[in-house]
Order: sequence, then C-alpha cells, then structure tokens
Amino acid sequence: MVATHQDTDVDAENGAQTDENLLELIDISVHYGAVIGLDKVSLAVNRGELVAVMGPNGAGKSTVLKAIMGLAPVVGGTVYLRGDPLDVATHEIVKQGISFVPQGRRVFTHLTIEENLRLGCLHVDNRDEQERRLESTLDLFPILRDKRRDYASAMSGGQQQMLAIGRGLMAGPDILLLDEPTLGLAPIIVTEVFEKVSEISQVLRTTILVVEHNIKGILDIADRAYVLNNGRVAHDGTPQTVQETDILTDVFLGRVADGES
Repeated sequence: MVATHQDTDVDAENGAQTDENLLELIDISVHYGAVIGLDKVSLAVNRGELVAVMGPNGAGKSTVLKAIMGLAPVVGGTVYLRGDPLDVATHEIVKQGISFVPQGRRVFTHLTIEENLRLGCLHVDNRDEQERRLESTLDLFPILRDKRRDYASAMSGGQQQMLAIGRGLMAGPDILLLDEPTLGLAPIIVTEVFEKVSEISQVLRTTILVVEHNIKGILDIADRAYVLNNGRVAHDGTPQTVQETDILTDVFLGRVADGES
C-alpha cells in the first residue's frame, strides 16, 4: 500500500484535489485514434462512498474505469489517488489499493472457486493474511464457501459474478471498481448482486466506483452518480437530483447538446 494520504489544500484552479477525495480524475481525455472516448472528464470519489457512473452505450462509462487502471490511451488529464498522481504501471495498481472487476466476469473456469479467489491476493506475501482474507471473503459469500472446491465452470452466471467480486475483494482494496456487474443476469440475480454490493459498501466500508446500465437498481444504493454523454459529464449529483431532472431521458434520447452540462 502507498503511504497514508498527506493533507492537501490545493487551489481548485490548478487541478485541485482536496484531502476528502480518495480518488479523483481531473480533465481526463482518452482517444482511440480519431475516436474520442473521454473529453476532459472530471469526477471524484470520497472515502466510503458508492458512486455510480451511467449513461447510454458509447458514453464512455467503462473507459473511465480503464483510464484509472491504465488500460485506456489517456492523452490528457491526471488521475489522483490519495492526493498524489497515480502514475504506476497497470500491474502495480492493485498494490496501491485499487481492485478492478471487469465486465464479463472473466473467472478462470478450469480452476476451482478457491483457486480463483486466491489469485486475487497473489501480491500478498504473508500466508496468514492470505488465509484471513480468504475466510473473510467466504463469510461474505456463503455460496462460494459451499462450492469452494468445485470448478468455476460449474457455476451459474450469477455465482460467477459473485466469484469475480469476491476475487476483487481478496486484494484488500480501498477502492473497488466494478464494470457492469449485473450485465446479462436474470432479474432475481440482479437484485442479489445489488444487495451484495450495498453490503460491501456499508459493512466493509469499501469505497466503490461502479459502471452500471441498470439505472433504477444502482440509484437505489448509490450515494452519488455521474451521468456521461458522448464522453463528457452531463450531470453529477445525488440519486435524488438525477431522478428529479430529465437528464437520463435527455441523454438516452440524444437531447443533450455537446458541451452541455
């Protein structure tokens, strides 16, 4: 883990980050050749928050997470973690306290559930700490404990999603990044996933930044939300302010003009 966050009282004019923000993106731009993925996007996540990122297909939602993880071609702006620029290599980011659960679950089906989970803390040298994390994760996901010796290939889609999230938690993250955790799941499983994400936020106090297409479900559990449109932030606020405006209708129907926020 990096050193504890130093108190900062930086001038907002200079791309400021205050000490309440655990993670902050300032004017992040991502270009895929001639295609603009993100255009000067700024957002912040405070310690302990569950923050949602939503918007129509192609809005840049998943690109936000990839930019944080160094998996997208960032051409401008800075990602800050605990007040310092996050400038380490992608494979070192987990050691900084950020864990990424990508879209599509991506579990190793030829490995057992327990073997999949252990992959989440390979960077931890202390064997006792590895075991502590494993037991804590199995306590959080009883279904994984029951099936810990089964191969991941035998799991349902919902169970594989729980496994993917559990593997992310094995890293012991300060920040958990979730990319479309309910995509392709049956409605009853979607509810279970949202309940588990809320539990991770409220009980473990893990800071969560989640990209999600299920607007109602995520707004029910989020503290704040960002709405993206054409690679820009069209709105940010509480779930209540999102629901009280027409911003979601406008972005999904293409009624938000470029540059409008």
